[in-house]
Amino acid sequence: MAIIPASGTATAGDTRPPRVLIADDNVQGAELLEAYLSDTGYELRTAADGEQTLQQVKSWQPDVILLDIMMPRISGFEVCKRLRADPASQDVAVLMITALDQPSDIERAVDAGADEFLSKPINKNVLLLRVRSLLRSRLYKRQLDRALAYIEEVERGENSR
Repeated sequence: MAIIPASGTATAGDTRPPRVLIADDNVQGAELLEAYLSDTGYELRTAADGEQTLQQVKSWQPDVILLDIMMPRISGFEVCKRLRADPASQDVAVLMITALDQPSDIERAVDAGADEFLSKPINKNVLLLRVRSLLRSRLYKRQLDRALAYIEEVERGENSR
């Protein structure tokens, strides 16, 4: 059964609320995003640089990452590339958030594997909509994967008769 928090999103097969990791080296920026998401029912955590972000992804397994591009140690672009290259994290939804707003920056974010892109300053309603949409897409993908696995299992059973 899917858990549906007040926000109207769900995580398939989970008994926990959706997890959102906020990766931003700017403390005020991270706090603002936390404040925007505080009433959603999501579990929230923060990371202050790219290395911490990758560690949090491994240990905590977020559903969505709000990823700043300009971070110390490892940039958001590189973090995103590493997430997409790892089968354990390739399906985590990534919403790039940055002060960069040139078309080339958006192109680099997409090339790195970002699912969405928002330029600062962030509009709370747009942020909430994008996070909810990413969570919904993740839920649908999980449901589709389970259905395909079930069909494959049924077909294997029929072929072994």
